[in-house]
Amino acid sequence: MVQAPHYTGRLLVSCADRPGIVAAVSGFLFAADANIVSSHQFSSDPSGGRFFLRTEFFLPDGHDRAALVASFAGEVAERFGMDWRLRWWGERQRTAILVSRHDHCLLDLLWRSRRGELDTELVAVISNHPDLEDEVLAAGVPFHHVPVADRDAKPAAEARMVELLEGRAELLVLARYMQVLSGEFLERVGMPAINIHHSFLPAFPGAEPYRRAHDRGVKLIGATAHYVTEQLDDGPIIDQDVARVDHRLGAVELERVGRDVERLVLARAVALHLEDRVLVDGRRTVVF
Repeated sequence: MVQAPHYTGRLLVSCADRPGIVAAVSGFLFAADANIVSSHQFSSDPSGGRFFLRTEFFLPDGHDRAALVASFAGEVAERFGMDWRLRWWGERQRTAILVSRHDHCLLDLLWRSRRGELDTELVAVISNHPDLEDEVLAAGVPFHHVPVADRDAKPAAEARMVELLEGRAELLVLARYMQVLSGEFLERVGMPAINIHHSFLPAFPGAEPYRRAHDRGVKLIGATAHYVTEQLDDGPIIDQDVARVDHRLGAVELERVGRDVERLVLARAVALHLEDRVLVDGRRTVVF
C-alpha cells in the first residue's frame, strides 16, 4: 500500500532573529495557496539571537514547484538573510553506514529501515572488518570491506571510502565504527555524519569502559548521538538517553544495558535528521 503524503513540502529556516519572519513565511505560503499543516519555531534570544523554523505545508496540484522555490528565495529568504532548504514529499535521503564488529546498532537500523520506520534508502554498509557481511547482504544492502590495517593504511582506506560514498549518499551513520575519521575525509565526503558513543567517554576513555564503570559503581548507563566533527566526540548533540542501574549488575550486564540505550539513541537521532527536525546552531542543535 502506498503511504498517503502527510504534506507536500517541508521548509526549514534559520536566520538572525528580527520581527516579521513568521509573517513573511506564512504570508508567502498563503499567497501560493499553500495550507500550513505543521509549524514549529524557536528563538535563541529575541534580541540579537537566532531564529529557527520548521514548517510543513500542502500545496494544491498543478503548482510550479520550481517557480515557488525561486520566488521564496527572492522574496523572503534574501530579505531576511536566511539559511534555508525545502524538501518535497517523497524525496528520500540516501544513507550509508560505517560499522566495525559490534552489530547491535547496525542490525537495529537495518530492521527499522525494512519496516519503513526510517524515511531513507540504505545504499551501502562499509566496514573495516568482514564479520557482518552476511547480515548486511541478507538485508539487501551492498556491503564493502575496507580494511584499516594500521595508522599508515588509514589515508588509503579513507580515499576508498570517499570513492564508495561520493554522489551516492547524503547521510553517513557511524554505527559503532571504531576508527577516528580525519578532517580531510569529512570535508571530502561532504555530508553530515552521525556518531553514537557511550556517555562514559569523558570519565572512562579507552578500552573496557563498562568494566571500569562497574568498578566505580556507576548508577546510570547512557549514550549520546552527535554530528561528527574533526574534533573527536565534540560535535553538536542530537539525542541522549540513560538507564538506571545498580550494584547487582556486573560488567557484562552493564554492557548489555548500554547496547540497548545506544541503539535506541542512534535510531532516534537518525530519524530526527531524516525528518529534517535538527538544525545546527554553532556547537548546539535545535531539535523540533
